Amino acid sequence: MVLNIACYSNIQHENIFEIVDFILKTQMDDGGWNCRLNDKPHHSSLHTTINVLEGLKEYINSGYVYRKTEILNAMEKAHEFILVHKLYKSDKTNQVIDKKMTMLSYPSRWRYDILRALDYFQSIDFQYDPRMEDALNLSLKKKLKSNKWPLQQKYPGRVFFDFEKVGKESRINTVRALRVLKKYGKVIK
Repeated sequence: MVLNIACYSNIQHENIFEIVDFILKTQMDDGGWNCRLNDKPHHSSLHTTINVLEGLKEYINSGYVYRKTEILNAMEKAHEFILVHKLYKSDKTNQVIDKKMTMLSYPSRWRYDILRALDYFQSIDFQYDPRMEDALNLSLKKKLKSNKWPLQQKYPGRVFFDFEKVGKESRINTVRALRVLKKYGKVIK
């Protein structure tokens, strides 16, 4: 998250390169990242991985070039990690990892959900992969009769004003869902 904000703000400081070094050093063998490094996890976290990917995307989009080839390779591995999980399912049992991952939220804060992942993929012009299909269909099913998407979940944290209410139509989630569905050719009925 710090890398994302710093790069978005176009901060030019060598500490950004230290963050990149740390990210590359801590990528796990399965392709993702896990914030609980001190616990010596055996598996990456979708939550941590999407946060890292968003930061790396902003780093690349902002024109930084330090270790760019390694970053692009790390991103590819992380994409595969997410796709192996069909964006929200166990790679071993095919069961939903956490029901909250299927609920549309905004702001996401550190939490992962299918719309956040799909919106990330469309934002980098990632080509359709059949392993996205379940998440795409689930996102499409969440459309309300008003042809808008809801805000289904909010996570605690400081806010200066309440932008949208849980259970109601969400302008932000609607825009995100429409971008995703347009990119991946889903028909909106």
